[in-house]
Amino acid sequence: MLYQLAQRTTIPRRYFSIDRVFCNEAVDRTHLAEFHQIEGVVFDRGLTLNDMTRVLNDFFERLGMKNLRFEPTCNPYTEPSMEIYSYHEGLKEWVEVGNSGMIRPEMLLQMGLPEDVTCIAWALSLERLTMILYGIDDIRDLFGHKVYTH
Repeated sequence: MLYQLAQRTTIPRRYFSIDRVFCNEAVDRTHLAEFHQIEGVVFDRGLTLNDMTRVLNDFFERLGMKNLRFEPTCNPYTEPSMEIYSYHEGLKEWVEVGNSGMIRPEMLLQMGLPEDVTCIAWALSLERLTMILYGIDDIRDLFGHKVYTH
């Protein structure tokens, strides 16, 4: 899909989606095997890691979440890469809410983009955001026949 998006001629380009995804995870109070993923990809000239953290901080702040932490990580398609954490008051711990990074330049060149174009990308878990915003201690409470409102 990124290749198809890269074939369009206008810069900057911004794409966002919400999809249902599967992840090979053991289900527990903060993990689901299937969840909704909020994704963003921005192509532009001269984008930096600072631009990505600014966009993500703005996104989370608009949701009312200001207590964020970014930690370096290793992803196959992005470098540098960062996991995004938010503090969950009920659990009294930092919970990973997403992953992000700069798409590797060699991938962008393979897509036919000019050398001066960079790309920031991120993927966030809608269910984990919901847990933190509404003080839900167990992500499994969001699905199934035992779902209730707080």
